[in-house]
Amino acid sequence: MKKILIAVITVITGLSVMAQTSEEQYAKAYKFKLEFKYKEAFPMFQALLKIDSNNVNYEQCASYVYSKYGFYYAPEAEKMKYYKTAEYLAKKAIKITEASADAHYAYAMALGRINENASSKQKIANAKLIKSEVDRAIALNPRLAGAYHILGRWNRTIAAFNSVEKIMINSIFGGVPPGGSFDDAVQAFMTAVSIEPKYMAHQYELAQTYYEMGKKVEAKLWAQKALEIVPSNDDDRKAKTDCEALLKKLE
Repeated sequence: MKKILIAVITVITGLSVMAQTSEEQYAKAYKFKLEFKYKEAFPMFQALLKIDSNNVNYEQCASYVYSKYGFYYAPEAEKMKYYKTAEYLAKKAIKITEASADAHYAYAMALGRINENASSKQKIANAKLIKSEVDRAIALNPRLAGAYHILGRWNRTIAAFNSVEKIMINSIFGGVPPGGSFDDAVQAFMTAVSIEPKYMAHQYELAQTYYEMGKKVEAKLWAQKALEIVPSNDDDRKAKTDCEALLKKLE
């Protein structure tokens, strides 16, 4: 009986240690995610999914990191595989917990990445879904800056569609989905900047939007303002390069 009791205690203690380890690993991985350190966060979330593939926090965070890691580090020929995995994980997270703003945001991000290498027809087919997902994310968490960032890019993309693409929109949607103007894009990016004023990518995208609107003074102002931020992560470093390229075009 004593041996059996010791064995039971050992098993319980072991499970407790495993649970604590998973929680600690998640805390570290989540901290890396918040710091935009995708290279460090990626393998940690992969490991967490192996421990519990139905944990909604692991899934929605892993989805986000898969999109980011695929964009920055995956070979060109493999990027779509990462984006598709991100899409799968986000959809799975939403199925488990529909009221998760982060899951809807991650889903919209994955679809946006997929659209970067898609045909015009697929882009348009996904446009309505991206809009509904980002709207849902914002409704659940009005302080989710990344969701406004995607909304801004969505509005700018729709606004810049050519005549053929607009005809396709009409045939698929029966008209352009709500929004879809440069002014809507500016408003969304302004909101993102107000929530995360030190995230350079928001300011760059605002500058790019003004550039596409033909407002060169505003574009230059926001590109220069973005460059006042000291880059601290991959997103910032890319935004810095993009801002410098934009300012050259504005010379």
